[in-house]
Amino acid sequence: MTSGATGRRARADGLKNRQRLLDVAIEAFAEQGADVAPATIAKLAGVGVGTLYRHFPTREALVEAAYRSDLARLCESVPGLLTDHSAAAALRIWMERCVDHAATKSGMGAALGTAVASEGELNAQSRALLTEAIAVLLESGASDGSLRTDLSPDDVLLSVAGIALATGDWGNRAQASRLLALLMDGLTKDVTPTD
Repeated sequence: MTSGATGRRARADGLKNRQRLLDVAIEAFAEQGADVAPATIAKLAGVGVGTLYRHFPTREALVEAAYRSDLARLCESVPGLLTDHSAAAALRIWMERCVDHAATKSGMGAALGTAVASEGELNAQSRALLTEAIAVLLESGASDGSLRTDLSPDDVLLSVAGIALATGDWGNRAQASRLLALLMDGLTKDVTPTD
C-alpha cells in the first residue's frame, strides 16, 4: 500500500471514529445529561479515550460538536422525508424528530451554554437552520395542497419548541406526540379564528 493510500485510509478511519463518537455522545447526553464521562463515551464508541481527546480536546468541544451534528442531521433529513412522504407526513415526522433533538439539547444543558463563548450566536445559527428546514417543508405542503398556505416557518418552530419545552420537563414523550397531532390539525386545516 502506498503512503498516499495509507494516509487516505487513516483520514477515513479518523472521520469514522469522530462520527461514531458524536453519535454515541448525542445518545448519551440525551439519556444521561452532559455529565457523562468522556471515558464512558469513548468506551461506548469502541475507541480509546485518547482518540476522543484527539478529536475533541475538551468536554465543551465534544458537547458543542455533538449538538451541531444532531442539528445538522435533523435539518438535512428534510429532502429525504419529502422524497418518501407527502409534505404533511414529512412535516409530522420531522416535528417528532425536532422534539427528540430538543431533548438532546436539554440533556446537554449548562454544558452547552459554556461550550460556546457566544451562546447567542449558536442559538441564532440553530434557529436559522431550523426555520429554513421548516420553510422547505411548508413550501412543499403548500404546493401539494397538504398544508395551509398562510403558515409562518417561525410560528411553526416556536410551536414545536413550546411543545418540546412544556413536555420535556415532565419527561412525557407520548404527550408531546399528542400535542404535535393537535398542531398538525391546525397546519393542515384552514382554521378561521372566531371572535
